[in-house]
Amino acid sequence: MRYYFFDIVYNQNMILKNKLRITASILIGIVFIINIQAGIDFYLNPEKYTAAYELSGIPGEISVAGVGLLFIMWNVPYAFALWNPINYKISLVQAIIMQTLGLIGETVLLYRFSAYDFPHLANSIKRFIYFDSAGLILLLIAGFLIYRYKKEQRRVDSHAV
Repeated sequence: MRYYFFDIVYNQNMILKNKLRITASILIGIVFIINIQAGIDFYLNPEKYTAAYELSGIPGEISVAGVGLLFIMWNVPYAFALWNPINYKISLVQAIIMQTLGLIGETVLLYRFSAYDFPHLANSIKRFIYFDSAGLILLLIAGFLIYRYKKEQRRVDSHAV
């Protein structure tokens, strides 16, 4: 009978762990997919975006494609966090920090020039701010879920004999 009780507790813990992992992975996955999609589109179709950044010609296309490549590179921690946010918690923390830095940097960029003089550029940067704000919220929710789970596990483990 004693072993049966521990089996039930263990199974309930595994169910909770899987639900949290899946929920956090879905939240991270939304951000990851949007970021990767943007990176691929910037890389493969830079001509669609050059005017929004007041760039032109081959130099403008190469600049936009380079930014697309950076988007893809920057998402490596997101991929690990997406795979298993419980085991790769540090990757989730890195993704949250990167998303925060991006949001702060984009906001600062927006105030470095006149939105009145450069409305297309301002609108393009605002779109990044909106998407990165939403992404940061999703990552923070995922991080909170994982933090709560890890905290509960430490509490349970400290009571184990």
